[in-house]
Amino acid sequence: VDNFASQTKTIVGHNLEPTPWHLFPPKNFTDESRHSRAYKIIQCSYLTCRYAATVVGAQPSEGQEEERRGLVSSRSPPQCPNFFKFIYRDLEPWMTTRISVNHINEAKEHAAFRIVIVEGKLFVDLYYACVQSRLMFTLWGILQLIKKYPGMVPDVDMMFDCMDKPTIERARVENGSLPLPLFRYCTTEAHFDIPFPDWSFWGWPEVNVEAWDEQFKEIKKGSQAQTWLKKIPRAYWKGNPDVESPIRLALMQCNDSNLWGTEIIRQDWAEEAKTGYERSKLSHQCNYRYKIYAEGYAWSVSLKYILSCGSLPLLISPQYEDFFTRALVPKLNYWPVSNIDLCRSIKFAVDWGNTNPSQAEAVGKRAQHLMESLSMDRVYDYMFHLISEYAKLQDFKPVPPSSAQQVCEESLLCFADDKQKEFLKKSAVTDGSSTPPCTLIKRPNPNFFTIWNDQKRKIIDNVKDMENRANAAIT
Repeated sequence: VDNFASQTKTIVGHNLEPTPWHLFPPKNFTDESRHSRAYKIIQCSYLTCRYAATVVGAQPSEGQEEERRGLVSSRSPPQCPNFFKFIYRDLEPWMTTRISVNHINEAKEHAAFRIVIVEGKLFVDLYYACVQSRLMFTLWGILQLIKKYPGMVPDVDMMFDCMDKPTIERARVENGSLPLPLFRYCTTEAHFDIPFPDWSFWGWPEVNVEAWDEQFKEIKKGSQAQTWLKKIPRAYWKGNPDVESPIRLALMQCNDSNLWGTEIIRQDWAEEAKTGYERSKLSHQCNYRYKIYAEGYAWSVSLKYILSCGSLPLLISPQYEDFFTRALVPKLNYWPVSNIDLCRSIKFAVDWGNTNPSQAEAVGKRAQHLMESLSMDRVYDYMFHLISEYAKLQDFKPVPPSSAQQVCEESLLCFADDKQKEFLKKSAVTDGSSTPPCTLIKRPNPNFFTIWNDQKRKIIDNVKDMENRANAAIT
């Protein structure tokens, strides 16, 4: 039994090494006895889903499917938000040549795990551990998608990495060759990595962040505690600068409310953990007119919470984008801050906002409205359309590899600790949707994405010109 358990990889990291491209301390299971650990590994990995398969992830019967289709067809779905168009851009490299099983296997070199969905059942092949409970909550989200749209999620085979930095570089893909298809939580203009909704939409128990719908409600409520004019007229940032982030280290030098109009606070996660993260509640951080977003080691999950505050978001030259940030437009729902002469750029944004309070407030409100429109229904719709469009490009029938394990709600909850179970159950989909996913916008003209990028850059350049003229007038 010990030998069997020691060879079994699990979704919480048993017998898995950290990702070699982003090292972190190996997961420690010494608090469990050898016997209880072996029992849990075998019970949760092999003896759970066979009993749950008739309930979770199973295809509906013909009668149930006809009834559901009749109900769904009587409802008119809304049109998907404009940023769903970027699904086509993310998948464009494979539109004509398609994706072979060899491409999938080659992408394994960059993946932490492999997701295979066949007939509504989820299978996972594990290669490396993920930080904290990212893997668990990502898989939970996919299980909820299958439950929300029973019988509609296509068979698919996806390689996935759970760390923050994209790896499939455009510059390294030779002319005529295809990039490897790899999903992760973010991408950049210089990468082919395919962005997928991150784990925290279903909760982040390690830092007491609730599932998205609930967390947004709390943040919005906190943002309404004071009127705009009563909010502190400074730019606020709280976070961890010790993550190999030049931007965050530079930001620490701007912590002077009189000189730069800022309040920059170093987050001590160890101390915060001792107090149950009471002093870092996101809903308590909306009493400033300006909220700063600074990328960390790479992409940061914090952006959606900053945008939700109703404060004017100040984004410091972000390199990384996740699936929804394509909806961001400078001066419309955020203010661009340059990473060159950073402190002065922040001061200009604060001075502009304090001089034009109604305009600054309007930008902040539009950012909050954007995040309010990003309900979990839209998150599931994005997942559905991304997976569906990706599945159309595969030129093979997905089959779970022999080393893959089936994952269902019961097996996942079996591995979860008490706090994780609480978060998972609160974010569960209760039943199949009575309406179909939103209607995906038709594939736009290829020039659409170039034009969109050019317009965005022009606005950012315009803001930089305003800043330079203001600085020149002072000197």
